Amino acid sequence: MSNQQAIAILDSGVGGLTVAKEVMRQLPQEKIIYFGDTDRAPYGPRPASEVVLFTTQIVDYLLQFQPKMIVIACNTATAVALETIRARVNVPVLGVITPGARAAIKATRNGEIGVIGTDGTIRSGAYETALRRISPGIRVISKACPTFVPLVEKGLFRSSEARDTVCDTLNGLKDETIDTLILGCTHYPFLADLIQECMGPGVTLISSADQTARDISTLLYHNGQLASSRELLMHRFFCSGDANTFHAIVQEWLNEEICVTPVVWQVPRFV
Repeated sequence: MSNQQAIAILDSGVGGLTVAKEVMRQLPQEKIIYFGDTDRAPYGPRPASEVVLFTTQIVDYLLQFQPKMIVIACNTATAVALETIRARVNVPVLGVITPGARAAIKATRNGEIGVIGTDGTIRSGAYETALRRISPGIRVISKACPTFVPLVEKGLFRSSEARDTVCDTLNGLKDETIDTLILGCTHYPFLADLIQECMGPGVTLISSADQTARDISTLLYHNGQLASSRELLMHRFFCSGDANTFHAIVQEWLNEEICVTPVVWQVPRFV
């Protein structure tokens, strides 16, 4: 397998762009193939079986490009489909939950960590498991925030509606004594400024994007697969829904002109 082959990154929508941005910053020579399943987002309210099916469909689509690594940049899909995908493919597969948990353990000062995420991620208990595997005595307070993803997918993450929604949703969490808050959905960094404003300066926000990119770098280095040049570096971005909205968010978030290709599924959408 050539070192110049792409890293495949997938998400239920635009949330995984937070991971893609960090990969592009930390590993500027790496080519990215990204798939956002915007037609079927959000994944959080869906049954685990559907999320596994959707994730498998996307991975099968991405395998035609022969990526050297697959990154499931969706917390819900990581929680329920990571091991299924690892058993299915012959390349390394990374998720975003363990990197986020490690970063939170490193950041906390009082051992009290909050987790916000989709219904599916919170219901799975994946962050609690990952955190307590590292530090059994940690106190974890989790809260589902199902209204956040639709705001981001519509490009409303800087709106007054988003500010009101974030503050209303997090109101109860502010009364807890947590000093660290995991943004347990890759969409949530789009709302990070509003979340920080609501939680106050005493709470450290943790996005798994930075640590995930570090893990990607470490694994590629260990496997001798780091790209050696930027020759023919051309990122490819795909989405299953409205390409215009997706492209606008891609351009704003990455500040780079990137071609977006819409994909029409030839399989049941199960919506």
